[in-house]
Amino acid sequence: MPAATQGGVLHCFLLDCSGSMLAGQQLALAKGLLVALFDRASSARAEAALLCFGGTGVELRFGPAVPRWWNERWLQPVGGGGGTPLAAGLHRAAHLLERAARRKPLQQRWLWVLTDGRSGDLPVRPAGADQIVFVDFERGAIRLGRCEQLAQAWGVIWVTPEALIG
Repeated sequence: MPAATQGGVLHCFLLDCSGSMLAGQQLALAKGLLVALFDRASSARAEAALLCFGGTGVELRFGPAVPRWWNERWLQPVGGGGGTPLAAGLHRAAHLLERAARRKPLQQRWLWVLTDGRSGDLPVRPAGADQIVFVDFERGAIRLGRCEQLAQAWGVIWVTPEALIG
């Protein structure tokens, strides 16, 4: 995570809660990683927001605010299932980031997309993010590589959860 800038930092986390993330415990791994990322944001006094997408919708679960009392109990009720409305999630994140830019123009805004990329959507790069990080949770013998493809097309960062944990 970057050091705080003069205008502060906002980390917007977009969590894929679709059915495909339940297979192989990817959603559980993503939740554990989110706890660590929220802890880092709190230590850096950065703001954070959490949007969850899955099934047919997108839900704001936290923020944007400094996560002073964040812990894993807040993530336990986040369930999974249904389709992967990736484009809808990215659209909602773009709206949140654009609103934050109007509120705090000097703030550095990061979008973290935690997904396996298993979506038929062809989303456009969301506006309002200074940096975008795709955290690729795709597993299994047959991989589509959608996260890496989108990251390359958008010119953004692509990482695996293991790279962030290690």
